[in-house]
Amino acid sequence: MTTTLIVPGVVMTMDSDDRLLRGGAILVEGQTITRVLSAGELSVRRPVVDVVVDAGELVALPGFIQTHVHLCQTLFRGLAEDLGLLDWLQSRIFPFEAALTSSSMYASARLGIAELIRGGTTTIMDMGSIHHEEEVVRAITETGLRAFVGKAMMDINTMHPPLKEPTDEALRSTLRQAKQWHGSAGGRIRYAVAPRFILSCTDALLREAHAMTADFAGMLFHMHASENRHELEAVRARCGMDNVAYFDHLGILQNNTCLAHCVWLNDDEIAAMRERDACVLHCPSSNLKLGSGIADIPRYLHEGIRVSLGADGAPCNNRLDMFAEMHLAALIQKPGYGPTAMPARTVLKMATAGGAAALGIERETGSIVAGKRADIILLDLRRPWSAPVTGTPDALVATVVHACSPDNVDSVMIDGQWVYRRREYTMLDVDRAKYDADTELRALLQRTSIS
Repeated sequence: MTTTLIVPGVVMTMDSDDRLLRGGAILVEGQTITRVLSAGELSVRRPVVDVVVDAGELVALPGFIQTHVHLCQTLFRGLAEDLGLLDWLQSRIFPFEAALTSSSMYASARLGIAELIRGGTTTIMDMGSIHHEEEVVRAITETGLRAFVGKAMMDINTMHPPLKEPTDEALRSTLRQAKQWHGSAGGRIRYAVAPRFILSCTDALLREAHAMTADFAGMLFHMHASENRHELEAVRARCGMDNVAYFDHLGILQNNTCLAHCVWLNDDEIAAMRERDACVLHCPSSNLKLGSGIADIPRYLHEGIRVSLGADGAPCNNRLDMFAEMHLAALIQKPGYGPTAMPARTVLKMATAGGAAALGIERETGSIVAGKRADIILLDLRRPWSAPVTGTPDALVATVVHACSPDNVDSVMIDGQWVYRRREYTMLDVDRAKYDADTELRALLQRTSIS
């Protein structure tokens, strides 16, 4: 077992006390953080280790956790512009996903993972498409990312009928995949059952899909909900009530229910989210770009609802960048709630410990604490756009949230292994990933005849 001592200039632990250590160090043994040392402890007795990482000019943080991503859509970046949600799905996303092959799915996932790692993301919850989920899992396994994965389940699709499957096949294939991949790759990969949204799923599929999660420890239920006003109108027409209310009616709103977006929740739905301990996966860039609206995150947090962050997919955001999501999550609330709303520290918590709590893995990752997995990023704040490096804790947090970008990321460790070191990938050939993505996109566009 390799022992590594990381000695950064600052450790922002994001633990329950929000400790910020100057001149301290992080001791990693194998996959685990075994000690977080203060400067005083380090000066008294420096541990004897295999590797010392001198990162005195850098800031250590827990890796970012993005709780709603679509790796299958990375190839579609820039090809679904200036559309509302339902038109976006019907005219672009569903036809593109229906045209994915195993090789294009793999290329899409690898390119997305390369972007995520370079931006300091160490854990994701991904929603795949109906087919070729094994290629997403292959890409994640090879590149070292920590992830919850799940094929999209759709047994209704009036917008693009080829992209659906019979209810029994959706359930059967999901169960087969869950048995195969939940807890795989040494525990880095887990399964999240993923019916896409109400408009693509029968009641039977929703009920039985959620019931499946009870058979697997730590399994999540991942859906879209209440993203767009036109979506709400369609849901009301079919169900006679709004998204979250209908989930509660079906008995599938529980503490393992993770709902992306939640832009348009009414008072009763907010109360139900709180009472059932369901969580919100906030995607501010996507919600703005698709013109969906602004989720009332300050209220959700005030009500005690778990909230985390995600970039969603490349065709409704154009980048999978947690720094951009943090910056926007903070700023878009201030015109309505005032300048003190969504302080940087709150948002950084959502991107780290809050993400872990949303996924039920807060005992495993999300903060730099002894006993947790070594998911650590090193940031260089001396870059022109984030300098000068001001010494106060609040200023450091604000710099990370409001001034940094993926170009500040120097190194990324996941499960005790460097996957990105001194701005170089260690487990991924990024040039090959880009080449394969270009090649696969050209072929996919020929299959769809969509430009």
